[in-house]
Amino acid sequence: MALLKTTKLESRYGDFQALFGIDFEIHPGEIVAMIGANGAGKSTFLKTVCGLLKADRDAVEFDGAPIGGVPPGSIVRLGVAMVPEGRRLFPSLSVEENLLMGAYAKRPGPWNLDAIYGLFPLLKGKRRDPATALSGGQQQIVAIGRALMSNPRLLICDEISLGLAPIVVKEIYDALPNICAGGLTAIIVEQDVGVAQQVSSRLYCLQEGRVTLTGASKELSRAQISQAYFGV
Repeated sequence: MALLKTTKLESRYGDFQALFGIDFEIHPGEIVAMIGANGAGKSTFLKTVCGLLKADRDAVEFDGAPIGGVPPGSIVRLGVAMVPEGRRLFPSLSVEENLLMGAYAKRPGPWNLDAIYGLFPLLKGKRRDPATALSGGQQQIVAIGRALMSNPRLLICDEISLGLAPIVVKEIYDALPNICAGGLTAIIVEQDVGVAQQVSSRLYCLQEGRVTLTGASKELSRAQISQAYFGV
């Protein structure tokens, strides 16, 4: 059974319809990538799944139960955590305080401060520093650690490589297998198609709020992806 499933999912910003009938599913332990140009609807999809935008109750299911329209805090307590685009760290808090904010749901599991510092040792030496004093890549690592502190079953990462140097992106994605080793499921929204194919088992492409391509990441050709991505 799918851990997360959407059926004919639609989403709006007021009178503007942003998603049109999105069918999506991800199974326990999978890493699935979502690609598409700016404005394709990727972030809107994530926000709708996480309860930040309204959805019909039965259009989103988590672990077999409908969660469309459920408040975001309740969805976190079910085991869904998002690393948002732009990191969204608390500027008045230290690195460690930002990490602890992720644990407010008090879900049991393997992720705690020791586990985060074990995965990302550089954070331990900076734990008392203001989070916004770190480099962009280090801030992104804090944002990932904060999401993991909620001990999610599903980790959602929205454009975590945006604006980062390639060596930093590699470091972050090199940590992904260790993050998911315990059976964690992950959705990765990524602008770099090559990276998206490399880190995922399956891939969805969105264009203008619709799914234009889906399949096994390693089996999709660049021509297929280009057609689905640009519509040409």
